[in-house]
Amino acid sequence: MKLKLTAAIGLLLSTNVFAQSSDNPYDFKVEDIRVEGLQRVALGAALTFIPVQVGDELNAFRTTQLIRSLYSSTHFENIQVVRDGNTLIIRVQERPTISNIVFEDNDDIEDEQLQESLDGNNIKIGEPLDKTVLTSIENGLKDFFYSIGKYNANVTAIVTPLPRNRVDLKLLFEEGDAAKIDQINIVGNEKFSDEELLSQFELQFKKPWWNFFSETRYQQQTLNGDVETLRSYYLDRGYLRFALDSTQVSVTPERTGIYIALNVNEGEQYTISDVEVIGDLLGNEDYIRRVLPLTKGELYNQAEVTYTEDFISRYLGRFGYAYPTVTTIPEINDEDKTVKLTLSVEPGKRIYVRRINFSGNKVTADKVLRQNVSQLEGAWLSNNSLESSKNQLSRLTYMENVEFDTVRIPGKEDQVDVNFNVTEQPAGSFNAGVGFGDRTGLSLNAGIQQDNFLGTGKRVGLNINTVSFQQSIQLSYTDPYFTIDGISLGGSISYSKFDGGSFGVIQFDSTSFSAGATIGYPIDEFNRISFGLSYAATELRNRTQFIQTDRFFEQFVDEDDPDAAINYDSFLATVAWSRVTLNRGVFPTAGSSQSASFSVTTPNSDVNYFKAVLDSKFYFPLTRNQRWTVLARLRLGYGNGYGSENGIEQVLPFNENFTAGGTDTLRGFENNTVGPRGVQRFASGAITGPDGIIIPGSNGTDAIQLSQRSLGGNAIAVGGVELIVPTPFVSAELDNTVRTSVFLDVGNVWDTEFDFAEISQLTNVSEDQLLDYSDFTLYRASAGISVQWLSAFGPLQFSFSTALKDRPGDDARFFTFNIGQTF
Repeated sequence: MKLKLTAAIGLLLSTNVFAQSSDNPYDFKVEDIRVEGLQRVALGAALTFIPVQVGDELNAFRTTQLIRSLYSSTHFENIQVVRDGNTLIIRVQERPTISNIVFEDNDDIEDEQLQESLDGNNIKIGEPLDKTVLTSIENGLKDFFYSIGKYNANVTAIVTPLPRNRVDLKLLFEEGDAAKIDQINIVGNEKFSDEELLSQFELQFKKPWWNFFSETRYQQQTLNGDVETLRSYYLDRGYLRFALDSTQVSVTPERTGIYIALNVNEGEQYTISDVEVIGDLLGNEDYIRRVLPLTKGELYNQAEVTYTEDFISRYLGRFGYAYPTVTTIPEINDEDKTVKLTLSVEPGKRIYVRRINFSGNKVTADKVLRQNVSQLEGAWLSNNSLESSKNQLSRLTYMENVEFDTVRIPGKEDQVDVNFNVTEQPAGSFNAGVGFGDRTGLSLNAGIQQDNFLGTGKRVGLNINTVSFQQSIQLSYTDPYFTIDGISLGGSISYSKFDGGSFGVIQFDSTSFSAGATIGYPIDEFNRISFGLSYAATELRNRTQFIQTDRFFEQFVDEDDPDAAINYDSFLATVAWSRVTLNRGVFPTAGSSQSASFSVTTPNSDVNYFKAVLDSKFYFPLTRNQRWTVLARLRLGYGNGYGSENGIEQVLPFNENFTAGGTDTLRGFENNTVGPRGVQRFASGAITGPDGIIIPGSNGTDAIQLSQRSLGGNAIAVGGVELIVPTPFVSAELDNTVRTSVFLDVGNVWDTEFDFAEISQLTNVSEDQLLDYSDFTLYRASAGISVQWLSAFGPLQFSFSTALKDRPGDDARFFTFNIGQTF
């Protein structure tokens, strides 16, 4: 909120006596004019403010006019008018020029706000200083501090003279501490207790530790808001004659405490005796009467009356009647404590849209914005279409803020222009990282994602990753408006090489190539369905045997050459649904998003499996400005094989497993470390036969060894709750680029095909070493604080967390960060 300070500028008029010689008459004819004392002001400029010319007759009245006119120029602080014979001599002292302006010890008011206030009073560097204004500015600033409870505040303007009629201006602030509210008393209330009424107030004098929203520092604006809250509290409960008789604010002698007293007259409760709607309802009388919340016999409720007026206005606005007049006329009967409500409706003229204009879009083409606007030019103005258009534009990831207003056309009572003003934000992200780890070695990754490529609204992405165990490259493209009616078309191509041995989990190498395309169809404003088809060619080689992976490899292994590479092709068909009602595309604070997808390989593929995934997020704002918001999120997934190959039942390929851990799922755990670990089985009781062949012992003597990291599983359930809070030391204007939250993450990844009963019979298995990886109840949980920043280099996320519940083999991390992660 910008501080608006006002200061009255007084007109200082000279009381100098007009001097004249005793031997000359008072009135005389001016034969010459001289101006003395000019330094910065040009003689020509001064003469323009002198309403007397050579040859004019001068008298006392015209002299007064002359002095007034010169002072009105704001160039002079002292003026004398004298006569020398028939020569008029004007002696002036110019106002000093401001050389510098300094603010000192101001905490509650920013320098920019102070300078803006001074500019409004023409107190600027290089301008003449009107000292008469300084007192008004000092008093205006003191009044501001008093309004926020700083009664010991003082503001002093210090003017330091400099050579050549210049001055330095310093505003010295002594703000002091804000007075605390010592007591709030409500006098005259009988229907409701003090505790019940005061609990509605934002101002509090007894602030519990858990109440983040209350304020114990006195502020006049906050008190005004609480008074309105008190009035609404009574009016919403039928007390139609409620009145606030007086509000008294007292300050302690030390000016450190505030006592507030509110004197109320509650009156009696009133019920609604009848509700009548009159006026032109455009033939929708029956519908409007059926949906009105006002009902005969119920208590009067001011909030419902206001809602009813707004509802009728918005309803008529759907049909182009953008400026209706809806007035509620109460007929109060004090004898039986009832009120009859008459709703008078005047729809006015139907309004049409002449033109839709866009401003603020420096990168995005107007055409892209129009594709997201449902209001049409030439059609009648619909408030539903306008709000829908605003929401659709706001959900674009390259839009930070969207506002609109309607401007009536002069001379055209039934036409308006709609002006959308947008604020763009970085449309893409660059992610890059360099790291080194015990198992990963040197890692490099780089990528670029552009959601608004060249201002066309098309998404283009290129990602390259290289670590000791993997090298990959992916190119993706999506046109959200492939056709004018919103059908989208996209595609991607990727290539990847993976070395499991270097990763330290499973000894296998893989090479894969994939390509696919997706087409999407809009169902309505919020819902969309898409279909995709992709092809993938995969080669696996140099494998190490793990119980979980053997289930997949058995269907391909060549008995004559068990170490040969395995190649398989798959065609994956996908159908997906999404619903988005978020108020913004990045850092939303209200609304929800849901998406569900089902993917299945076609029967002609070498591997047959399916996967289903559901993602959901809900944002619940706690405050009107939505700076405090609760986020609830949930992700569910399940996959498995179908059919059989060579008599072996097919399973989900292990490289398609779900994983958890890290910024996307479970913060506080290292990426992909949550869930089943690879189980390797070997013979611990082996003997050597007569022919030198090693013969494994019985099942009872077999042992196991676990991989260091999770292999993932075919089922996942993760979720969490976050409280989004204002970022400390960051202004509200930056909420769209910086976000802070306190979170609780819970979830698990498990393998429904894991046979724990068989493996638990092996000799060296202990409960601390091997878990039942088919048990979905083996959840993990973490809590902490997360900070997200939409920087110029792309989104950054930092998390400080602790593991509340972990399992053997998990890699818990107190601090994690991610660069280039989308939100």
